Amino acid sequence: MKLHTLKKATDKKSKRLGLGYGSGRGGHTSSRGQKGQKSRGDMPLTFVGSSWVWFKRLPFMRGKSIFNSIKNSDTLTLSDLSHFENGAIVNHITLREKGFTKKGQGLIAYKIVNSGKLDKKLTVQVPATKTAQEAIIKAGGEYQGETA
Repeated sequence: MKLHTLKKATDKKSKRLGLGYGSGRGGHTSSRGQKGQKSRGDMPLTFVGSSWVWFKRLPFMRGKSIFNSIKNSDTLTLSDLSHFENGAIVNHITLREKGFTKKGQGLIAYKIVNSGKLDKKLTVQVPATKTAQEAIIKAGGEYQGETA
């Protein structure tokens, strides 16, 4: 038997907050301050103040819904294009076939950025930055997409 294996001898209960002067925690205010809304009780998690809660406002938001601001977009690097064979066409369909898009995601707006090296001649039909376009053409490929 060693000291670190012994259990605690007493089960002292923790002090209960806000039960008068004998609680040992601030007396009648019990660390909540003097007056005000937070001193009198807990507020619900959805409390906003004088305005409506967001889920009550949702039916009236129509086109300004918070869910419409989520965009399906992703960036690809030049080194990501190394998964394709030499002379392949890179578009949204071939990107899905190579596994860049998960099954339930739908169409994603891709954009190719200039990061990494590209050593293959590819025909790219996905939007790319100007520096990425130059790198595709420099590697001997062809760019047919629009400027992102």
